[in-house]
Amino acid sequence: MNTRIQTPATIDRNRLLAFDLETTGPDPRTAHVVTSALVAIDGPGKVELRWMADPGIEIPEGATAVHGVTTAQAREHGRPHAEVVAETIAGIRRGWQEGRTLVVFNAAYDLTILRRWDPSFEVLGPVVDPYVVDRATDPYRRGKRTLEALCLHHRVQLDGAHEAAADALAAARLAWKLLGSLPDLTGGDWRAVNTRQALWHEERQRDFAAYLEKSGKDASDVNTEWPIAVA
Repeated sequence: MNTRIQTPATIDRNRLLAFDLETTGPDPRTAHVVTSALVAIDGPGKVELRWMADPGIEIPEGATAVHGVTTAQAREHGRPHAEVVAETIAGIRRGWQEGRTLVVFNAAYDLTILRRWDPSFEVLGPVVDPYVVDRATDPYRRGKRTLEALCLHHRVQLDGAHEAAADALAAARLAWKLLGSLPDLTGGDWRAVNTRQALWHEERQRDFAAYLEKSGKDASDVNTEWPIAVA
């Protein structure tokens, strides 16, 4: 599927679609979906869509320790993996058609997973990644850049970390706050905003790779592509 989507030229921070996955592991090249969530936000209102998938493989104990879903739970209550991926992608496309901005924290992870399971998936609308924006606009701040750390720093509410819908909603709150302080992003064409974030991500990742190499560590797995990594 390669349907072109008509979207407004600029980003409306009050019309967001937040997205998050919980998965079987940290590597988007091998991870299977366990839970998926889309949260559509119009000002104070929100609508949540949630899925649990049977990933078709054992969920490692380390992954279960993060999101709380066991292999047995996923097998009993989960929908077929391919259906969850397809419905998630359909929801994202519908959001762009409705003029929404997709909010994804660390988009190069979640969106790469969707592309891996459906090669037809492509970015056809605005994406805002609070992780990328925060690193670029406050590069010298010390400390972690996890969702929890950013919510704490920006005084954004996060209820139930590592639950897909809760993480998606917190990312939307971060995006709303960051966009409010960066009018050049909300006022610019969404294609330019996406390109700007891609360049920000590439610059920061190249700096990180250089740091690893200088420290004598392997930097071959450092991804510089955004919002979808090239396999």
